[in-house]
Amino acid sequence: MKSHSNPGVKEQNLGSGSVGRLMLSLAVPAITAQVVNMLYNIVDRMYIGHIPEIGAAALTGVGITFPIIILIMAFSSLVAMGGAPQAAIAMGEGDLPKAEQILGSCFTTLLAFSVGLTAVFLLFGEPILRAFGASGNTIGYASSYLQIYVIGTVFVQIALGMNMFITTQGFATTSMFTVIIGAALNIALDPVFIFVFQMGVRGAALATILSQGVSAVWVLRFLTGKKTSLRLRRENLAVKAKIILPVMALGVSPFIMQSTESLLSVALNTSLLKYGGDSAVGAYTVLASVLQIVNLPLQGLCQGAQPITSFNFGAGKFDRVKKSIRLLLVCCLGYSLAFWLALMLAPQIFVAMFTGDQALTEITIWAMRIFLFGVFAFGAQCGFQQSFLALGQAKVSLLLALLRKIVLLIPLIFILPVFFENKLFGVFVAEPIADILAAIVTSASFLTWAKRHLGGRGRVEPPA
Repeated sequence: MKSHSNPGVKEQNLGSGSVGRLMLSLAVPAITAQVVNMLYNIVDRMYIGHIPEIGAAALTGVGITFPIIILIMAFSSLVAMGGAPQAAIAMGEGDLPKAEQILGSCFTTLLAFSVGLTAVFLLFGEPILRAFGASGNTIGYASSYLQIYVIGTVFVQIALGMNMFITTQGFATTSMFTVIIGAALNIALDPVFIFVFQMGVRGAALATILSQGVSAVWVLRFLTGKKTSLRLRRENLAVKAKIILPVMALGVSPFIMQSTESLLSVALNTSLLKYGGDSAVGAYTVLASVLQIVNLPLQGLCQGAQPITSFNFGAGKFDRVKKSIRLLLVCCLGYSLAFWLALMLAPQIFVAMFTGDQALTEITIWAMRIFLFGVFAFGAQCGFQQSFLALGQAKVSLLLALLRKIVLLIPLIFILPVFFENKLFGVFVAEPIADILAAIVTSASFLTWAKRHLGGRGRVEPPA
């Protein structure tokens, strides 16, 4: 392997240290970062849902903004989840200049996305929210939250997008602090802005964007400092087609995974409003929050494994690639099964975190055991899907991303209510059916691919 300047100790260990210890050292900070990152929006919802008298309506209104928030985050994933594995593979090949060109092009692209997204949602936010399922009772809360949140789009793009380039170098603890600093500030500011200053949902949004701004500054200071192996340099900021197009090709899969989550939220909100009114939409707001509690630690596990898998794939060390994937799968399956048991046995604990409204509590507990029944399959789905990404398999990962939401889930949301007397049950049960089927197909696809490409001892060239 070619040598390059300024190699970090952690980067060198990716190719030689114990896979188990490496994954633990990388995954624990990554999981912590994801859990804390989850608190940005979830803490908002917890406080908003307990505002006296208006809590249930305000919580439902903020829930309508989820598709837009998810879409904003999806653009950061398009760049980061496409760029970070490419940079790690380049580092594994010993080509640091190429890795830094990827970093610079990705940064400029994130800035461009920020400008476009901010303009669109400031100009057309209210009609978009109405199309996404806001009613006359909830549009005021949704619009108030969104108007402030989108002003901080640039902070979200930098904090989330560029942080992946810290993680992929093996600096997982630094990456973790990116999120901890912002989330801790958000938790502190939320009650001050919401209750002390009596700003309501506007206060929650303001606390969030200020916190993301601090996280963004932290990321940029690290990536322009002396400790990083990949440095953000002025001469690399120009966007070059030969650099950014492969990044987009790889990143389109996680982008579709997240942006279709936005489309999914729209499909669910409009169907639930039709069959169950604002209370059903409010129940989904809580369920979506619980889904984040399930999914983000899984994403943290996968982020911990990604640098190990990508680096060793680039270096041709396939035994270590297989060890990292096996360990990732065991951890993901164990976590998802444990969480599934908790949701099925004690859903009221999770619901009480977000609302004290009796009517909303009752419908949400009923819906949770239906909607989240397929959570036990998330471990296989996430572990194999993210392993495809870590190995640079953009096309396969894209097809699997489309399968669960576009091919299965969204059509089922509209088809299944036709066959059930309880239309709400028909909408909610679409989720576990799609989850289980997608996990089966994803698992079979990866095992087939791995047997062909990782089973032998010869070197497999990573994609260009």
